[in-house]
Amino acid sequence: METILLSTAYLPPISWMAVALKSDNIAIEIHETYPKQTFRNRCNIATSSGILSLTVPVIRTNGNHTKTCDIGIDNSKNWQQLHWRSIVTAYNRSPYFLYYRDFLEPMYHKKHDNLIDLNQALLAILFKILQVKNMEIFNTDQYTETPEFTDRRNSFHPKKTDYQEIISELPRYIQTFEDYHGYIADLSIIDLLFSIGPQTLPYLEKVKFSNPF
Repeated sequence: METILLSTAYLPPISWMAVALKSDNIAIEIHETYPKQTFRNRCNIATSSGILSLTVPVIRTNGNHTKTCDIGIDNSKNWQQLHWRSIVTAYNRSPYFLYYRDFLEPMYHKKHDNLIDLNQALLAILFKILQVKNMEIFNTDQYTETPEFTDRRNSFHPKKTDYQEIISELPRYIQTFEDYHGYIADLSIIDLLFSIGPQTLPYLEKVKFSNPF
């Protein structure tokens, strides 16, 4: 399998994780000019009211020309407490929340100054939970329009469905609030994890792709 080039992501969507696990190696783009309103600093979870977007407040040290590697986190805002409280409220009745909460909760009591550091720490925890081994993850050392790797940097977006060009089917699973507002596809990986627990990795491995890797 080849290396996949991906954008960084905060508690990535299920589609991002499925694509990542189709490769032995993941390259994370950090030298791009940071785009606004993407999964780089936000994730979608399901609540009794529907989709809730959790956004990490960021600091653009060079304004609109800031590279992703230089994006700071605005820790003057009480975002960590807000995010964890929202996650607990949404998932404390999910089948596997109590089983996995101790892996994730410490991250919401630890200060990170850089978005890349936060996202990579969370990704490492997710891979540990999923028992993903022999996966090499590295950052890009420069930006290029035509990378040597399979380029999926812009394939995942909260307001677009570009992932549908890659993935032909995300299997359905039972969600906590499905009776309230119906099934919601492609939420954050934590929705899947808290819902089906140890079957998360087998689920991701069953995802069907439109384009070969």
